[in-house]
Amino acid sequence: MRTLRFATVLAAAVLLAGCASPAPAASDAPAADGTLTGTVEVYAAASLQRSFDEIARAFEQQNPGVSVSPVYDGSSTLATQIGEGAPADVFASADEKNMAKVAAQAPAPQVFAANTLVIAVPAGNPGRVSTLADLARVTTVLCAPEVPCGAASQTLLSNAGVAVTPASSEQNVTAVLTKVAAGEADAGLVYATDVVGRDDVEALVPEGADAVVNRYPIAALATAPNPDAAAAFVAFVLSDEGRTILTDAGFRAP
Repeated sequence: MRTLRFATVLAAAVLLAGCASPAPAASDAPAADGTLTGTVEVYAAASLQRSFDEIARAFEQQNPGVSVSPVYDGSSTLATQIGEGAPADVFASADEKNMAKVAAQAPAPQVFAANTLVIAVPAGNPGRVSTLADLARVTTVLCAPEVPCGAASQTLLSNAGVAVTPASSEQNVTAVLTKVAAGEADAGLVYATDVVGRDDVEALVPEGADAVVNRYPIAALATAPNPDAAAAFVAFVLSDEGRTILTDAGFRAP
């Protein structure tokens, strides 16, 4: 009987253990001493890559228990992925329109930077481009209309009364700049920040560029797998150190 009672108690303990909620993973909460741990997945517009790579390094230095895992692409593509349940912690969009697409997941976005367009041409400007009107006569690549840089490009060209049939419509601004730098196109419209520090392309500021400004919002997602690290990353971007990195990369204040 003693053996039977012991077996019964043991079986009950196993059953209760199986019904208990699992302990949270290390990435789901701060460590016992309050430090942040785990991975923070940052979905960011392609135009942010250079500055966010630097921000990620600085953030990791301040929070050695956290690893930043960035995903860069066109804001419309990222918004679609987030809407379909991608495990993002933070979303940084190149415009407010695409942030609004995920309003349910990003209830409190904050604008942290601004950007304007320039005409990018290969080094030496072989197409002799000098104005927006020249884009209609040379091989020009643009961002697709649904992408923030594409929407801004259409507004800029429309304001100038210029109609351009692009040789290709790219899903992010990095692809446009890559084709221009490789000489596959005579010109393309990209953000001013994309050409900073490059010697394989030249930038021309077109008339009316200051009237077409993209505002960049950022938000920690309500569905973030690592909400504490997500909130801390957003705070770092908005901090003086984060803003200095963005300014050095050519971004304007919001």
